Amino acid sequence: MRILRNLGFVVALALLAAWPAASQMGMRPPDFRGVWSPTVGSGAAYQMEGKAGKNEIEITIVGKEDVDGKTGYWVEMAMNGPGGNGQMYAKNLMVTDGKSASIAKMVVQIPGQGPMEMPGAMMNRGQAPPSTDTREQGEHVGTENVTTPGGTFSCEHYKAKDGSWDVWLSPKVTPWGLVKSTSNDMTMTVVRVITDAKDHITGTPMKMPGGPPSR
Repeated sequence: MRILRNLGFVVALALLAAWPAASQMGMRPPDFRGVWSPTVGSGAAYQMEGKAGKNEIEITIVGKEDVDGKTGYWVEMAMNGPGGNGQMYAKNLMVTDGKSASIAKMVVQIPGQGPMEMPGAMMNRGQAPPSTDTREQGEHVGTENVTTPGGTFSCEHYKAKDGSWDVWLSPKVTPWGLVKSTSNDMTMTVVRVITDAKDHITGTPMKMPGGPPSR
């Protein structure tokens, strides 16, 4: 059983390491700056370009679940696996509390493997709660039309107070309103809006221990 758990932990880390910028975000998948406004069945696909190259990622809302009296939303991310070996999936049960959020659960699945559940405590360990409204960390630049492969959007442009990032936001893109973002190490651009999102992770996940495997 220990070997199975250790293998599961390694597979999960391999999946997370494949997400762009994952090494800079600890155990978190890529951060999306914007205004949190989820709708089940909706989402968007983005092209992410950084030092590690280019990849496409989909972020969709595939369900919701009660967590201690609060509504949590299942946020699913999908991207191509290394070497083009099929799609990898990770979904977080994100729970908001005022202007911050936490992850109650995370389930990951790579091609050829069953789903694995990671405890929320592992995902939140050592991390500041993500903000549900990035505008508070930025300054409003103005309203601009932004043309992307996903269409042309009338956006509100915000710039970080320290100059480290810019975002262009539109309520027509969910769940973060993010049309485009730029930072020192990554550019994200919406390539399509998704209106019929489905959960790609099926079956009963194997639960994993609450921390790194014992040696």
